[in-house]
Amino acid sequence: MPNRMRFGIFLAPFHAPTGQNPTTAFARDLATIQLMDELGYDEAWIGEHHSCGVEIIPEPAIFIGWAAAQTKHIRLGTGVLSLPYHNPLWVADRMILLDHLTRGRVMLGLGPGALPTDAAMIGIDPAEQREALEHDTDVLMHLLLDDEPISVETKRYRLVDARCQLRPYTDPCFEVGVAAIASPAGPRMAGKHGLALLSVGATMRGDEGLDALALHWNVMEERAKEFGQVADRNKWRLVGPMHVAETREQALKDVEYGIEDWFDYLQHTAAAPQFRPLGETLSERIEWVNESGIGVIGTPDDAVAQIRKLEKQSGGFGSYLMMAHDWANWEATKRHYELFARYVMPQFQGSATRLQASERWAQSRWQELDAKQSKAIQDWSAKRDQPQETQSAPTAG
Repeated sequence: MPNRMRFGIFLAPFHAPTGQNPTTAFARDLATIQLMDELGYDEAWIGEHHSCGVEIIPEPAIFIGWAAAQTKHIRLGTGVLSLPYHNPLWVADRMILLDHLTRGRVMLGLGPGALPTDAAMIGIDPAEQREALEHDTDVLMHLLLDDEPISVETKRYRLVDARCQLRPYTDPCFEVGVAAIASPAGPRMAGKHGLALLSVGATMRGDEGLDALALHWNVMEERAKEFGQVADRNKWRLVGPMHVAETREQALKDVEYGIEDWFDYLQHTAAAPQFRPLGETLSERIEWVNESGIGVIGTPDDAVAQIRKLEKQSGGFGSYLMMAHDWANWEATKRHYELFARYVMPQFQGSATRLQASERWAQSRWQELDAKQSKAIQDWSAKRDQPQETQSAPTAG
């Protein structure tokens, strides 16, 4: 039987426009994860950002600890932790602690850092970030998996006979993944260490998008082979934005609430050309989402069709993560997650196949069994309606 596809969200989060209450925005993020936990989603990945005013969670590990205590089943990951900003020893220790506290529900997603404004504040040049990520991932994986101490010195930190005093709760370690957008840095590291791969915004059709998705997996496989690892498609996650409603017209109306603020942020505030949507007017922006291959604004059927296309385009993957956003108001957003769980997820998880088979079987026997049931009821009613004296009396022994 094929692997059950998993579903979740990639929660940066995007709270545009600025000026809204951050406390209530955090509460809404938690409520989103709690709702998804109730609806049967598999995972939520929480981002790390420190500038620009829209992506407002600076420490995903703290948020995960808060959310884990208020959910039951959903797995929680850093989506992603900007490893070059941190000492790998403390990252390893914090994540091992979370692994124990959550009884194995934690995941670690890594990246170089998406916002150059974040890196600038701690004196890291964007040209250094991907090389730093590759080096620091080597150090981090040693700390997580190896009992031997390690000594390392870079211009960002120094380790002297460093080791983690705790083993992970998950044996041998919780899941670790690396994000990839445009460059091959993420797939290189994922392949080298046999890690999960999170392809963000790499699903666009056309030369760039198609090349990006193919590039990610080709590099992953080549590096895995080079280092004796296995490139596991079941650990590959594709990330893209979606909003669904009962009708396409309703979905289009819903996103008028906030989609332009999201576009304005990514086009004019976040200096991140690796993920920059196109379009100037509302209609152009909505069209870009639906026509580029990046995501869906439509119905659950449109979402199913998009994921089917991605299965064919990619050759197969294990998880689809919706990029969380505030395109619609809170009520429409909750309805989106409910509709997706009700009508999209079963198409890829097989959860409704036995129900549908049972329904078809019952329908095939309906005429025969309905007639038998009707006759049985009539016969019993007729028997009960007979006068008492005409019914057979018991014979004395």
